[in-house]
Amino acid sequence: MRILIDIATQRLTLYKGKEIVRSYPCSTSRYGIGNLSGSNKTPLGLHTIVEKYGDNVPLGGIFSSREFTGEIASINETQLPSAEDHITSRILRLAGLQEGVNKGGLVDSYGRYIYIHGTPDEGLIGSPASHGCIRLKNADVIELYEYVPLSTEVEII
Repeated sequence: MRILIDIATQRLTLYKGKEIVRSYPCSTSRYGIGNLSGSNKTPLGLHTIVEKYGDNVPLGGIFSSREFTGEIASINETQLPSAEDHITSRILRLAGLQEGVNKGGLVDSYGRYIYIHGTPDEGLIGSPASHGCIRLKNADVIELYEYVPLSTEVEII
């Protein structure tokens, strides 16, 4: 399994070998591309999934510090961002694999808490809207979570 996230098309595609298994619209950073800590930009390059959070969390379940709060978000289908930047349903935490690009120092994706995660702002999926992470619709991130094991390679282009 391998994931390709294409910022230009706002698309996350899951491959098994050369075969497309699933493809989902996503949202990357509204601030653009960048690997620097504090930039709120989506980092480029090769990553791996190092942690998964959300087993048995209900659709729309809200996380705080990677823990389910017990609250369920209201899904926002409009193209206006909600007041809160909630992380919902599932979290796939990424670590960079390229020293000086997305690993180590001020460019460390793991230290920046770069995730693939659900969002209540589903109306914004398909356009840049995040603060650096890769957002998916809740049902999509739950499905992806079930497909991919830890150590799955993630390339962001």
